Amino acid sequence: MNLKNSQQDVDTWIKEHGVRYFNELTNMAQLTEEVGEVARIIARRYGEQSEKESDKNKDLGEELADVVFVVLCLANQTGIDLQAAFDKKMDLKSIRDKNRHKNNEKLK
Repeated sequence: MNLKNSQQDVDTWIKEHGVRYFNELTNMAQLTEEVGEVARIIARRYGEQSEKESDKNKDLGEELADVVFVVLCLANQTGIDLQAAFDKKMDLKSIRDKNRHKNNEKLK
C-alpha cells in the first residue's frame, strides 16, 4: 500500500462523491466510532466476550479499512504527507527499538 497514492485516491473520492471533507472534529469523532467497531469485533471474536449473533457477519477487514479511510481524510485535510510521516516513524522505530523486543524476556 502506498500511502501517498491512497491519500490521493481518498481526495479524489471526496471531490467526486463526498462533496467535501467533514471538518476535523467530525472526522475525529468518526475515527473514534470506527476504531470502536474494530474493538468490538476483536473483543468478541478473539477475546473473552461472547459474540452477538448480529456481529458474526461483521468483516474485520472492512472495519479496519474504514479506520484507514478516515485517517487518510484527516491527513489530507491537515496537510500531512502520511507516507513521509510513516517512513520517518519506521526509521525511528528501526533505530530506537532495534533490539528492544528481541531482549524482552516477556516475548520469549
